[in-house]
Amino acid sequence: MGKVWRVRRVEVPLTEKQLEGLIRRFDTDGDGKISRNELRVGLKGLGLRLAGFKAGCAVRYVDADGDGYIGDDEINQLAKYVFKWGITIT
Repeated sequence: MGKVWRVRRVEVPLTEKQLEGLIRRFDTDGDGKISRNELRVGLKGLGLRLAGFKAGCAVRYVDADGDGYIGDDEINQLAKYVFKWGITIT
């Protein structure tokens, strides 16, 4: 009988800088701001459960000027907030 090979699943946590770069890609319409919906779709694409709820919480927590969007100056804070969730790459 031949050898049986098992594939191990390796999870690598993202750094804050990597996460920030990833979050910047969520801006699908190119306006320089990330809406709650863009964040929801991006987080869902990463496989996060309850992505809509988490996106809403993140926007409320990070949105300093209260316009409902995550601006370029707020993305760093968003990355720090989302970093706590422990997003990994498999």
